[in-house]
Amino acid sequence: MTKSLRLGIAGLGTVGGGVLDILAKHGALVAARAGVKIEVVAVSARDRSKKRGHDLSALTWYEDPVKLAADPNVDVFIELIGGEGNPAKAAVEVALNSKKHVITANKALLAHHGAALAKLAEAQGVALNFEASVAGGIPIIKTLREGLAGNRVGKLFGIMNGTCNYILTKMANEGRSFADVLKEAQALGYAEADPTFDVGGFDTAHKLAVITSLAFGSQVNLAAIDIEGIEAITLEDIRNASEMGYKIKLLGVAVASEEGIEQRVHPTLVPKGSPVSDTDGVFNAVVVKGDFVGDLMLEGRGAGAHPTASAVLSDVVDIARGNFRPAFGVPAAELRPYKAAPQKAHEGGYYVALELHDKPGAVAAVARILADEKISIESIVQRGKKEKDTPRATAPFILITHDTVETAMRAALSRIERDGHVASHPRMIRIERL
Repeated sequence: MTKSLRLGIAGLGTVGGGVLDILAKHGALVAARAGVKIEVVAVSARDRSKKRGHDLSALTWYEDPVKLAADPNVDVFIELIGGEGNPAKAAVEVALNSKKHVITANKALLAHHGAALAKLAEAQGVALNFEASVAGGIPIIKTLREGLAGNRVGKLFGIMNGTCNYILTKMANEGRSFADVLKEAQALGYAEADPTFDVGGFDTAHKLAVITSLAFGSQVNLAAIDIEGIEAITLEDIRNASEMGYKIKLLGVAVASEEGIEQRVHPTLVPKGSPVSDTDGVFNAVVVKGDFVGDLMLEGRGAGAHPTASAVLSDVVDIARGNFRPAFGVPAAELRPYKAAPQKAHEGGYYVALELHDKPGAVAAVARILADEKISIESIVQRGKKEKDTPRATAPFILITHDTVETAMRAALSRIERDGHVASHPRMIRIERL
């Protein structure tokens, strides 16, 4: 084995360090599978003095990742910087224009600029691979792009953010508040100091935008995603859901129909015992519904140094083997224009939590409004009145509806709130029957 594939890694953080770890331990194994020697020849990172557990003295070091991307001695540019803009975007563009293959774990870059970068890669005759951008070590990109090539995908959904899944799991299993578990997640490094990107659902939305394009052959459209995070989920919601046979998970969901594509990220009630409901902690799970293969679920570690680095190296091996595919499954010019399904197209059940004023006629008024909107109730939990922290006595009123359209549900809740029988804004969580 005399040939080699020369890598340049921009970003030596968690994932970049993981790539070095795997190559140090399994370099010969990776080379055997690739058919060529795999060697890192150049790197870029902000702090050259930082101890990284590897001898990097023989490598070419760049402070500017864009200069690394232009290095003629690099065959494959691996972008692990992150962020939708520069320097990541500029470095990837320079690498592609220099006819270098590119591997990236950057879901934000792909969600905002994926189609344009794919078009550039095709024009230059090089690969743009991004297995590590969604769900860490789970091979969802290759599954959609290659493994399900003979299927038409109608729906995909899943848990794509380990931080949110960790928080919701801890709340459910230990009876702790969102704020308390979030603080622990930050201390353990599962959540950032500013956790908005994760708990607000934005990280999941970036990933969903990428795999929606792959699944449905449509242009990437991050702006079309309806995004709701987990910040408003209470311990009471989790307990109520459990009593009714459900768990709460943050899901990314994409559905294709004749009306268009529906993309949404939101807390969701999923039935206990379903595979997704049993995916706890920092694990991820993605379910794909194909017309011939049926339901396919992939579960595993969705983040972390070594799972994500493993995905990076799977892309390296593909490039070494000459296994090039259009980045989004079909040539960029053939991606269909994105057509958004109308909001009313979403149909399903709903969990609704109301804090009713404890006075005659309140329950009847709620029932009348739901009936007016043609919404039927599947189950109800009504608890005793609560006086703490409220100016008037209130009573929690929890219900699960049969399947209805979202426009009807929102219209009903708006009327209930205006009616004056509730002490606070109604809380609504969608249900996925799975």
